Amino acid sequence: MNLTIHTKLQIPASEIQWRFSRSSGAGGQSVNKTASRVEIIFNVFESKTLTPYQKHRILFQNEIKLINGCICIAVQDKRTQYQNRQLALSRLASILRELLKPPSKKRRETKPTSSSQRKRVDLKKKRGELKRNRQSKIDY
Repeated sequence: MNLTIHTKLQIPASEIQWRFSRSSGAGGQSVNKTASRVEIIFNVFESKTLTPYQKHRILFQNEIKLINGCICIAVQDKRTQYQNRQLALSRLASILRELLKPPSKKRRETKPTSSSQRKRVDLKKKRGELKRNRQSKIDY
């Protein structure tokens, strides 16, 4: 089952490694028998579907911690292995989607227009005048 990141990128199942173990938490008596905890490992370095640019974008972003060039996700939220597998796949897809987003445009600084500066000063003067009118004018 291929993992679809977006329309132009699909990661084949052969590039995703799975590990299963017993999870802690809820599960009743079956918790000691079933390996419902799921770990998903995606090696960014060895991926053949990612372009060098995409690998570079993933490696040099601080949003996710890479372990030996791998994205590791552990899920034990649900009681069944199947549900945890689906959850792990959706988390990996959302993480990769977020990391591979095109960089946002940098804002070019502009100077405020002269009319906006004039309006700002006029508003400040009006506000100051309003406050001055509130004061009591008693001379001692």
